[in-house]
Amino acid sequence: MKYWIVTFGCAANEADSERIAALYRSRGYTKARSIKSADDVVINTCMIREKAENRVYGLVHNLSLEKSHGRKVKVVVTGCMVGMAAREKTGKMLSLLAKKMPSVDEFLPIEEVGFDTAPIRSDKKHAWVPISNGCNNFCTFCVVPFTRGREISRPYEDVLNECRDLLSKKYTHITLVGQNVNSYGADLVLGPDNVHVLRDAGKNFFPSEKAAERDIRLFTVGGNGIKPTYVKHLGRLRIPTLFPQLLTDICLLPGLVQLDFISSNPWDFSDDLIEVIAKNSKISRHIHLPVQSGDTALLRKMNRWYTREEYLALIHKLRDNIPGVTISTDIIVGFCGETKEQFDNTVDLVIKVGFTKAYVAMYSDRPITAAHKVYTDDVPHREKKRRWKIIEELINKTNLRAGTYQ
Repeated sequence: MKYWIVTFGCAANEADSERIAALYRSRGYTKARSIKSADDVVINTCMIREKAENRVYGLVHNLSLEKSHGRKVKVVVTGCMVGMAAREKTGKMLSLLAKKMPSVDEFLPIEEVGFDTAPIRSDKKHAWVPISNGCNNFCTFCVVPFTRGREISRPYEDVLNECRDLLSKKYTHITLVGQNVNSYGADLVLGPDNVHVLRDAGKNFFPSEKAAERDIRLFTVGGNGIKPTYVKHLGRLRIPTLFPQLLTDICLLPGLVQLDFISSNPWDFSDDLIEVIAKNSKISRHIHLPVQSGDTALLRKMNRWYTREEYLALIHKLRDNIPGVTISTDIIVGFCGETKEQFDNTVDLVIKVGFTKAYVAMYSDRPITAAHKVYTDDVPHREKKRRWKIIEELINKTNLRAGTYQ
């Protein structure tokens, strides 16, 4: 029996597909030469944009035509589309998904794949290592908290052991993967219930810095105590994180050439994290730091917890402390109600920062999100396309690598 995996979406989905491949190998399957010769076709889906979702429907439709002409193939759908449907408690969304894709034989929640079997890696030197899954931030445009659920960190020692094992097998480059790697470990330190309840209530974990120092407890790994970093944001002590400490420990492992991570939220990028990157030459000097918009009012509407000025100040701090650092980003154009002036503020920020690369997207209305429920997708597609082209050419075509923070 042979399998074939089609992956849509981000690095997290790529890492998930490597685990799916391992699951099939453990069942005695081998990888097919192509999708045409596979007995099982697994489609790892993405819902971040409507375009990605439509590509899934198109592929399933093509496979259903082949089945109607006599091809015996099992179609398995997994990933974000299934994650959202599985988390919807009434079952209506899963029924709707089955109705839209009646030729699908199995809807597989990615959580059922697990970490029990070593992933089948597609590269011999570089490896994706998931450190967390899900997100607690609920940006108004984003489906990730619904498709992947609340943020759950992998055990600290499990991550270290996987990295140690990879390096012993002559892997040299590792990329840590999470929807927000900067907040890694908050649930390990405080417990997931505390993190979720306090996040939803909008409260500080600690009323003051002195209280944090008084109440702080060491996180124990292998008998050693690790002092968490308490991320400061807008004058508040928001969450504890173990991410700077995790980077430090991985850099000490023999055989590592380069350590990278994706993705980072600007509001959790602590001074400790900047210091760790600066001190460890093995950590990549390229940082992916999604901004989404260069306008403060629009950022607030997106539920992004920083202002334009705070983002620029962080860029300034990174460049002051990490010589040679380069920055890539994510930008959404045409978000609900985005005015010409607000878009111009994004253009201005792009010029000031000088991003080396950007993933530019036209806003796509996604079901269940707050933006879908509260706002109107009122920027015409033609105008979204015009704005997309401006940013795309400004960063990815004209290339502002020589641009400096002003």
